[in-house]
Amino acid sequence: MEKFGGVSKSRTHKSLLGMEVRRSKKMPVWAFLSLVTNALLIAAIAQMLARGHNFTESSTESAAVAGGTEELIRSVTATNSAKTLLDVPVPGQRHKWTYQEWVMQLGREAEAVAANRPPKLSVLAGDSLSMWFPAKMLPPDRIWLNQGISGETSVGLLKRLQLLDRTAPDTVFVMIGINDLLRGATDEGILDNQRQIIRDLRWAHPKAQVVVQSILPHSGEQATWENRDRLLAIPNSRIRSINRRLKEIASSENVLYLDLQPLFADADGNLPIELSTDGLHLNDRGYLVWRSGLQMFAQMQLKH
Repeated sequence: MEKFGGVSKSRTHKSLLGMEVRRSKKMPVWAFLSLVTNALLIAAIAQMLARGHNFTESSTESAAVAGGTEELIRSVTATNSAKTLLDVPVPGQRHKWTYQEWVMQLGREAEAVAANRPPKLSVLAGDSLSMWFPAKMLPPDRIWLNQGISGETSVGLLKRLQLLDRTAPDTVFVMIGINDLLRGATDEGILDNQRQIIRDLRWAHPKAQVVVQSILPHSGEQATWENRDRLLAIPNSRIRSINRRLKEIASSENVLYLDLQPLFADADGNLPIELSTDGLHLNDRGYLVWRSGLQMFAQMQLKH
């Protein structure tokens, strides 16, 4: 598992798009999470599901920044306008692209946003769970830049954070780690990379609120994912242990922590299969739960 070394007060990165970016360490201080956040989130989700809430697409229009397979996969959702930020045709289905092609595409999307920086910009940074978040289900009170790549690891995400340097987001939501586990990474390696990701984001975006999200559990024996054996080799108890330490890291680095475990775990600590397509990835109902968690968290924790 590749890891990154110590922290220097100043360093120059060469971005994946060929730009030289110099970063200076500026450490803003954010408030810690409220102790009642999880309870309120759970109550809100339970009430919503009990009433049989049906999600309807927001009247807010979405501006597409790349094509998708059957629906808009990558978009920047505008609240007051639907101005297209970038019109780049995507050849074929997204999952057939190479990793480097994805990195270059995300770089183009980030550059398009940076060239015409929208208000209330939030970034989703992570793997396929973030990548496949339906644009129409993202909270409509802000503009979203999706920077997820299928199969992404903490090492890969850390290497490509420079792509975001010019975007000046208000908030960055990070979820990463499950693919590290599937590839045999150690807990220490994952947590070290998570810490470096946090520090890198804070250097590049000193005015942004960084939100670290917990790694989601899987569905255990009910999982049908194609690499089910690899998934079952990772007990959810291990994921919970990593999440506890990740929360401590977020606290020590003065960033926010969104604990999604109570929303995505049943009595046995597994991901309910009704929220998933295969025991690892989420279906629309799962994304609806995540959306509601983001909305409640924003109301209680984020600065407006």
